[in-house]
Amino acid sequence: MAVAVAVVVLAGCGGGTEPEGSDEIAGVSEGAKASPEAHPVRDGIARPKVSLPQGDQLVFVPRETGDARTDAVLRDNAEYLRAIDEAIGNQDPKARAVAFYSKGAAYLDSVDWIGGFVEEGTTVTGTVRYVDRRVTFGKDGSAGLTYCGDESKGYTKNLKTEKTNVTPVTKDSYVFYNDRLRKNTKGVWQVTKSVSERGSKACRP
Repeated sequence: MAVAVAVVVLAGCGGGTEPEGSDEIAGVSEGAKASPEAHPVRDGIARPKVSLPQGDQLVFVPRETGDARTDAVLRDNAEYLRAIDEAIGNQDPKARAVAFYSKGAAYLDSVDWIGGFVEEGTTVTGTVRYVDRRVTFGKDGSAGLTYCGDESKGYTKNLKTEKTNVTPVTKDSYVFYNDRLRKNTKGVWQVTKSVSERGSKACRP
């Protein structure tokens, strides 16, 4: 799949430092049930409803850990990624949900990334799995989130011809992501920066 430089969705050409550790990541090849819609969040925040394009599915592993603060980061990051796919499907670079879940460099990169799909007249389809999602918290109140993206079954589709671009699976189908998030005054964990490394050994099955 094609990808954005600093924004993370269905692809990534951005730079980054390759993490140390095993070449295999738990969850990349494991099965996982996916829900077409996110779990409802009862935290009193008026959140925009996000719906994925027809035929598009995102899987998040883990969805929750049992720790309330960590789970809040995981949920909002998942909605950020879902919001980008929704915006691509609607051909709307400045979609409200994208702005709701991101700011600063991450928001600007998201707008550019979505705009590329609009120019090409394409959308997203298939299944992308985001696995080994790990959250750390900084002393400044920010959160770091690293995870792997398995795009081996995620594709682009031409909106006019409705033809799906089925690409072969290679090492570049697996991407390592490193996001930075900060909680805003509404209580939403917004992505402020996102970098990615395509073909990372840490994310290959």
